[in-house]
Amino acid sequence: MSRRTLAGPVAVTGTGLHTGATTTVRCLPAPAASGVRFRRVDLDGQPEFAASVDQVDATERRTALGRHGQTVDTVEHLLAAVTALELDDLLIEVDGPEAPILDGSFQPYLAALESGGIAENPGDPTVFTVATPFTLTVGEASYVVAPAKALRITATIEWDHPLIGRQVGTFDVTHKAFRQEIAAARTFGFAHEVDGLRAKGLLKGATVESAVVMSEDGVLNGPLRWADEFVRHKVGDIVGDLGLTGGRLRAHVIATRPSHEGNVALARMIVRSASRRGGQVLDIRRILEVIPHRYPFLLVDRILEIEPRKRVVGLKNVTINEPFFQGHFPDHPIMPGVLIVESMAQVGGMLLMDELDGPGEKVVYFMSLDNIKFRRPVVPGDQIRQEVEMVQLRGRTCRLRGLAYVDGQLVCEADMMAMVVDK
Repeated sequence: MSRRTLAGPVAVTGTGLHTGATTTVRCLPAPAASGVRFRRVDLDGQPEFAASVDQVDATERRTALGRHGQTVDTVEHLLAAVTALELDDLLIEVDGPEAPILDGSFQPYLAALESGGIAENPGDPTVFTVATPFTLTVGEASYVVAPAKALRITATIEWDHPLIGRQVGTFDVTHKAFRQEIAAARTFGFAHEVDGLRAKGLLKGATVESAVVMSEDGVLNGPLRWADEFVRHKVGDIVGDLGLTGGRLRAHVIATRPSHEGNVALARMIVRSASRRGGQVLDIRRILEVIPHRYPFLLVDRILEIEPRKRVVGLKNVTINEPFFQGHFPDHPIMPGVLIVESMAQVGGMLLMDELDGPGEKVVYFMSLDNIKFRRPVVPGDQIRQEVEMVQLRGRTCRLRGLAYVDGQLVCEADMMAMVVDK
């Protein structure tokens, strides 16, 4: 498989469902390995952020991305079309605070992207696969994820309304199937909810042209496109939110009462626990060029993601052949907690060294470790996923926040301060 981007730029203009702002979204071809990124072109500095679970800012009635007021609301319809087309690299410029709602479905975005054509980029796409089933519950939403050769979604929704009741649908998420069976399904809401949501600052741009509006016993604005249009739209929302994994998913997702909050939590769980291949990585050879540690104290095997001045994600594979297991509870082997922190620190060091010219002439000293917590043991056979975020950078000194996961479960966390010095 090759990575995919657009062959040419496309644009759509419309009103935001929640903010009421009129905005234009331009989707542009992007270089290989750049991923899907948003750019707020109306703000000073034109800030950019990735379409990633780490950038989620809100999940009430929509999915919003960004930080500190530099956000884009209601991205799920656009991202559903991006995901259905398996676009790996894309720059999305937005000149306002929200992607347009258009007719409330995914179809206008899909049609716009299709009109731009598809181009191949060098490199391998990131692909997530699920080896063993797992479950997740977030509020009323629950999910079962099982192995599959392609993305399939089964969703069940239930409302006490004569036109909805209990609806169940199963869909294979391919480009063709998405266009024919999901794309035209519109978002929906109930007339009696409007005042309450507008009091929260939502639905400022809602009209009868942008959603299916439900009364107590019917539809206020015309016929449905399918009798089960409601569950089809929920499936499309899941597709869009799963696009925040930053890769293509091969799994069967079975969702009951799905929500944006639950979908995003599921995307985060997949990123932290599913098997991953492809994408841009720094392998052990590149790591050895950057950090000075060597056996038996090199505790990083691969860097999966690195976003300059922001975050880095690394992996440590724990095997029974680790030298510390010879003396640390040899009859009951668990990885020493201080070495989990050291592994996290080495991953964080990669983020610092990436900022420097001539990293071979520098070394990272850690100045302090605070708020360290160990949540569960790490044993042979585990793979530790280290997520380290840069909290503050001043000159050669920075503060880092590290989280370590095994199979999606938090095993360790720590606040770190480090300094880069000449050797």
